[in-house]
Amino acid sequence: MKQHFSALLLGMALGFVASGASAQDKTVKIGVLTDNSGLYSDLGGAGSTLAAQMAIEDSGLAAKGWKIDLISADHQNKPDIATTIARQWIDVEKVDIFMDVLNSGVALAVNNVVKEKNSILIDTGAATSDLTNAQCSPNTIHWVYDTYMLANSTGQALVKAGGDSWFFLTADYAFGAALERDTAAVVQKAGGKVLGSVKHPLNSSDFSSFLLQAQASKAKIVGLANAGGDTTNSIKQAAEFGIVAGGQKLAGLLLFITDVHSLGLNVAQGLNFTETFYWDLNDGTRAFSKRFSERMKNKAMPSMVQAGVYSGLVHYFKALEAMGGNPHDGAKAVEKMKSMPTDDPLFGQGSIRVDGRKIHPAYLFEVKKPSESKGPWDYYKLVGTVPADQAFRPLSESVCPLVKK
Repeated sequence: MKQHFSALLLGMALGFVASGASAQDKTVKIGVLTDNSGLYSDLGGAGSTLAAQMAIEDSGLAAKGWKIDLISADHQNKPDIATTIARQWIDVEKVDIFMDVLNSGVALAVNNVVKEKNSILIDTGAATSDLTNAQCSPNTIHWVYDTYMLANSTGQALVKAGGDSWFFLTADYAFGAALERDTAAVVQKAGGKVLGSVKHPLNSSDFSSFLLQAQASKAKIVGLANAGGDTTNSIKQAAEFGIVAGGQKLAGLLLFITDVHSLGLNVAQGLNFTETFYWDLNDGTRAFSKRFSERMKNKAMPSMVQAGVYSGLVHYFKALEAMGGNPHDGAKAVEKMKSMPTDDPLFGQGSIRVDGRKIHPAYLFEVKKPSESKGPWDYYKLVGTVPADQAFRPLSESVCPLVKK
């Protein structure tokens, strides 16, 4: 009996030592899973990896004894490649947290792996609102924007301005479907009509047949439910077809500063769209963006995806410090992040809801005319602000199982 009691005490002591050791574990491995070579590489890619590196440096954790490693990989916009990398990263590379994860199809696939393996996904690149709705997870935070927010802001504003008939040009995968679905719902709720839609393959080069259908529909608004190179190509070709000259208006439902830069102000001027970050919004965004641009080979200003990588990691590091170490328990770390208000120079003050949705304001912008621009990357004028508590899907409409009704 005495022997048994001694063994029990020893076991308890070892348990305390082990739990203390894990609480003090100050190693972190970050994986930026992005598009390094395809149609979204400008808005994520190398810039997302740089943003992660800057967050590590600015955290000051290395001086406090932390060891933080950073790796990146190209998912090629293919869910099967992304899940293979994700499993390898978690099982072999011991990656704690996934950042960026552009492309909604990829993000939904990685979301499942991360939940299964109890890792962490801070998604700054994908748009589908399903990440915090039907497919929400205790391991995932959706940081920057989503299809509900884009539809709610841009869609509603255009219908109110008289754009009450719509035709959609939609990328044929999860993101396009979600963006068309969410925007159509907003248009119809506001009293508008959807006259039709056409799906195009990802990374198309020829939009002529799709644009002709949009033109024939006579819809006041041609909603572009696509992104990156697909958006810029469809806008360029729409100009060639005289769609805007003919009286129809193009709605870039998801537009990034890198797209506007690629198009040039002559083509992009007058476009209305929604973002949650712009480099020239305030002193905090300007200071970060200047440092970022100086380190980018092409001197580009950060996209909202890249800004989100920095912002998300800043908050993650704060949570780890508050926990006294890395628990290597994804759900536990995410729970801690949700319990703390967010605050950084890029997105300001905000919060993370129970469904994993990061909450902050959304901004409706219009692209400047060439005569209004004062220099490189001076592209936007602010049209309106959607407050943080109104920008995203209300919890009362959520089907996320984490939301208690």
